[in-house]
Amino acid sequence: MFSAQRWTALSAAGARPQRPLWASTSVKDQAYPDTRYVVDLVAPGVVNTMPEATLRLVADHGQVPADSVHGHYDESQQVLRQLQRLGIDYGDVVQGLEDDGVATFDSTWERLGEQLATTLRAQSARQRRS
Repeated sequence: MFSAQRWTALSAAGARPQRPLWASTSVKDQAYPDTRYVVDLVAPGVVNTMPEATLRLVADHGQVPADSVHGHYDESQQVLRQLQRLGIDYGDVVQGLEDDGVATFDSTWERLGEQLATTLRAQSARQRRS
C-alpha cells in the first residue's frame, strides 16, 4: 500500500499514514504474563499506550521483539476456524468488545464532566461569597 503511486503522491504532499493504537494495554487476567499485551502486540507503525506500572514492568523484564504481529496469518486463520466450529462468532465477539469499550469510555467521560461541573460550581460559589 505504501509503495503505490497514489500513496507516494499523498506522502509527497505531506500526508502521513494512520497508525493503529493499542490502548491501555495492562494485563487484566493474572494468569497471563504481566507484559503480554505489550510484547505480543509489537508491529512497525503501531502506537501502544499503557499505564505507568506496565511501562515499568516492560522496562524491568520485558523482551520486546521488533515485530510480534506479522508472520502469524495462517495460525490466526486456524484459530478463527476453530472458534467458528465451537459456535463462537468472531464478529459478535468483536462487536461486544467494541460496545463495552465505547460504553466504558463514555461513562468515564460523563463522570469527568460531572466532576468538572461540580468543581466549577463550587469555585464559583466560593468566589461569590468572597
